[in-house]
Amino acid sequence: MEDARKAQTPIKGRGAASQVAGRYAVTTTRGEDDGWGSVYEDLADQPNPATRVTEERARSIISRNDSPDIAFSQSINPYRGCEHGCVYCFARPSHAYLELSPGIDFETRLFAKTNAAERLRIELARSSYRCAPIALGINTDAYQPIERRYRITRELLELLAQCHHPVSFVTKGSLILRDVDLLASMARERLVSVYVSVTTLDNRLAARMEPRAAAPHTRLKIVRELSQAGVPVGVLVAPVVPMVSDHELEHILEAARDAGAQAASYVLLRLPHELKEVWREWLQLHYPERAAHVMSLVRQMRGGKDYDSTFGKRMRGEGPFADMIAQRFAKAHRRLDFGRLPALDCSAFVAPRSPSPQGELF
Repeated sequence: MEDARKAQTPIKGRGAASQVAGRYAVTTTRGEDDGWGSVYEDLADQPNPATRVTEERARSIISRNDSPDIAFSQSINPYRGCEHGCVYCFARPSHAYLELSPGIDFETRLFAKTNAAERLRIELARSSYRCAPIALGINTDAYQPIERRYRITRELLELLAQCHHPVSFVTKGSLILRDVDLLASMARERLVSVYVSVTTLDNRLAARMEPRAAAPHTRLKIVRELSQAGVPVGVLVAPVVPMVSDHELEHILEAARDAGAQAASYVLLRLPHELKEVWREWLQLHYPERAAHVMSLVRQMRGGKDYDSTFGKRMRGEGPFADMIAQRFAKAHRRLDFGRLPALDCSAFVAPRSPSPQGELF
């Protein structure tokens, strides 16, 4: 369903402000004012949308890719949708495949793959399986708030630890510290690395742009505690948003380095598919005076378009402004003496036993 409420005000605790229509939606709706202002009065009376979680049984759990600009070849996403509600999230358009909105639905209509660990055991036990690091929680955060209840990520991590299988994370969820015991143990065998995503150090901006993710100071705490536990940890400045957060690039890198980050990277704002509409609406609500300028700079970095999905360009962009961001990052990276996270070890992998109807009797 499309935006029956073209947002007049932000929704407290949510990143998106309306039901942007998915590109595969069969029907759409549109609110029309009857001259009495009733369409807006009705919307003002609506309560904030609650989070709804649907449990589902996955048929397979490992996703594979051969993209030349991505550092991993396989990944697992324990959840579909993400309650963090980051307005810029490149994964929002994936909700269109479910005939749901990449807007509010993406952060309120969530799906939990409750049999994920069971499926992973089956897939790792296959004789054809070849060990390669698994990126856990890439499309949506493996440590989003509902993980506290479902513990799917924890179950997956326990299985990977038992099998001595390498795993990596990109997260902005403080719940990762719950699993520091497993992560520290795996780190001693070179089986885990973590990137903590930091977009801004400004609490007010973070509350608007990523309303249910960990606060900026909490993410620095995650970096510090993982580093102290011996877990290889880096910082991912993502996304870098022109005229909104790009001025913080060096400050974020400095704060992360002080907290113990060993490595650093960045990604420019990406606006695939319906995310363009979600983002434009957010800009108009929060920064109307600079919205046009922000989008002008975005297009300058994307060959005149809102987005360019070309490998090699989609993460870093092109043009003078993108080149300036790259130069600033490179200079700060050298000055702060960032290195690389250690390579993960695949040599110790031991396949789990295939599930048997006889259980563990033999």
